[in-house]
Amino acid sequence: MKRWLAVAAAALFGVLVALFVVPLLVDEPYEFAGTVLANPDPAPDFTLTGDSGEPVALGSFEGQVVLLYFGYTYCPDVCPATLVELADAMEELGGAADDVQVIMVSVDPARDTPQVLANYMDHFDSRFIGLTGSETEIAQVADLYGVFYEAQEGTVATGYLVDHLASVMVIDKTGQWVEVISYGTSSERIAADVREWL
Repeated sequence: MKRWLAVAAAALFGVLVALFVVPLLVDEPYEFAGTVLANPDPAPDFTLTGDSGEPVALGSFEGQVVLLYFGYTYCPDVCPATLVELADAMEELGGAADDVQVIMVSVDPARDTPQVLANYMDHFDSRFIGLTGSETEIAQVADLYGVFYEAQEGTVATGYLVDHLASVMVIDKTGQWVEVISYGTSSERIAADVREWL
């Protein structure tokens, strides 16, 4: 009888371990906030004029995770909101942010000179880089990433506005375009996604 009780107790203990302990030891797959590209390709390389006035090539950031955004400095709401979330995400990453580079390509090169971009990007995070170029250069780069943008009539106060895709493209440390993060994603979720690529 005692032996039967011992066997039953051992069996019960095994069941409890399987139900409560084993799940804690198994890592659940991480659920990304953005859309992970199933078959990532190398991010199309390009060179534009940086906010320092010098040429900047995307390929020069290999070894870092790049958060690539298309926007413009006169944007009244979407761009500042996105850049605030990206700046907060960099803060949340702490020292790991040294391996991350945020880049904004201007879709309004007529107004976004290097100096204008430098002042604007510094307002959010001095590590952020703004890129500009000719209308043709910007159109070519936007096309490489499937980014739509179009100037629209504004008001006397705002001047013309530019409708544009507001997603953030994630390029991993090996130069692969791996994820697209939608507008409105919180800094916490952005930082968590970036950690997975570091």
